[in-house]
Amino acid sequence: MSRTYTDAVAKLLEQFLSSKGDEVAQITSSATEIVSSIQDLVRGGKRLRPLFAYWGYLGAGGNPDDENIVRLGVSLELFQGAALIHDDIIDNSDTRRGQPSVHKRFEAQHSSLGLTGDAAAYGMASAILTGDLCLSLSEEVFAEIDGLNSATRSIFNRMRLQVMAGQYLDVLEESAGSAYDPAEAVKRARTIVRFKSAKYSTENPFLLGGALANAGAELLENYSAFALPLGEAFQLRDDVLGVFGDPSVTGKPAGDDLREGKRTELIAHALAKSAPAERDFIQDRLGASDMSDVEVEKMSTILKSSGALVETEASISELTEQSLTALKRITAADLSLAGMHYLSDIVTKRSK
Repeated sequence: MSRTYTDAVAKLLEQFLSSKGDEVAQITSSATEIVSSIQDLVRGGKRLRPLFAYWGYLGAGGNPDDENIVRLGVSLELFQGAALIHDDIIDNSDTRRGQPSVHKRFEAQHSSLGLTGDAAAYGMASAILTGDLCLSLSEEVFAEIDGLNSATRSIFNRMRLQVMAGQYLDVLEESAGSAYDPAEAVKRARTIVRFKSAKYSTENPFLLGGALANAGAELLENYSAFALPLGEAFQLRDDVLGVFGDPSVTGKPAGDDLREGKRTELIAHALAKSAPAERDFIQDRLGASDMSDVEVEKMSTILKSSGALVETEASISELTEQSLTALKRITAADLSLAGMHYLSDIVTKRSK
C-alpha cells in the first residue's frame, strides 16, 4: 500500500508541476527553469512526510483511495522542497541529494548562458524566487483538497510558522557563536531541532493526515506523542550523518555540517564535554570559510573523543524508545500500526 501511495504522489506531483511549467512557458520560455529545478529536486527523496500523513490518515479511518490524501502528500513534498532550497541558500550548501543545490544550478546556468554580472548573486536570487514559488505551489495544492476542514487548515498554517521560526533560531544560533552560554547549548539545539525539523518532518504530517480523516483529540494527542520524539531522533541522526556519514550514500561531502557551521546537538555536547583548548578550537573554526580538511578531521575526532557522539547516539535511542512507547497507546487497525512501525525503523536506522 505504501508503494501504491507514493507512486500516486509522484505521479500527481509530476503532472502538477508540468502544468505549471506550461503556464510559465506561456509567459516566456526563459523562465521555465524555475519550474524545472523544482521538478528535478522533488523527484528525489524518500517521500517520508507524505507517508507519515498517509498512515496517520489510515489510522484515523481514512479511505486509502481518496485523492485528497494524495493531494496532501504532494503539498508536503512541495513544502519540503521550498524548505530545502532556502536551507541550502542559508547554509551555502553546494549539493543536495547528490546533485548541485538549486542556487548552484542557477549559478552554473549563468555561466553557460554567458550572462553578465556576478554568477553567485544570480544563483542566489534565482533560487530564492524558486523557493518562494515552491512554497506558493504547496499552498495551492493544499487549498485544492476537497472539503478541507478547519482543523487540517490550522495544523498546516501552524506547521509553516513553526518551520520559519525554527529556521530563524538556527540562523541566530550560528551567528551568536561563543556569545551564547555553552551550558545552554544542548537545550537551544534541541529547540531548533524540534521547530525547524521534527514538527514538520513527522509530527505535523501525522496530525494533518489524522485531522483530514476527522480524528478525535485523543488520537491526535497520541500521534504527537509518537511522532515528535521520532522526528527529533530523525534530525539527530541527520546531524550525525552530516559529520560522519558516507558521502557516496548521503550525497553530501563528509563534514559538510562543520563547514556550514551548524550548531547541532552534537556540537553542543562537544562544547560541554571537551577540554578548554578543544572547545576554543570548535568556537573559533566551526563554520570558517577557509576550514581545511585537516581541521574537519580534527573537529570530527573531538566529537568522538569528547563523548559528544556517544551522547547524541544515546539521545537518539532515548527518543526512539519514547516514540515506540507512545505507539503502543495508539488504537488503530493492525495495517496502520505496521506502517507506523515501518516508518519508525527507516527514520531511526537510516544511513542517508
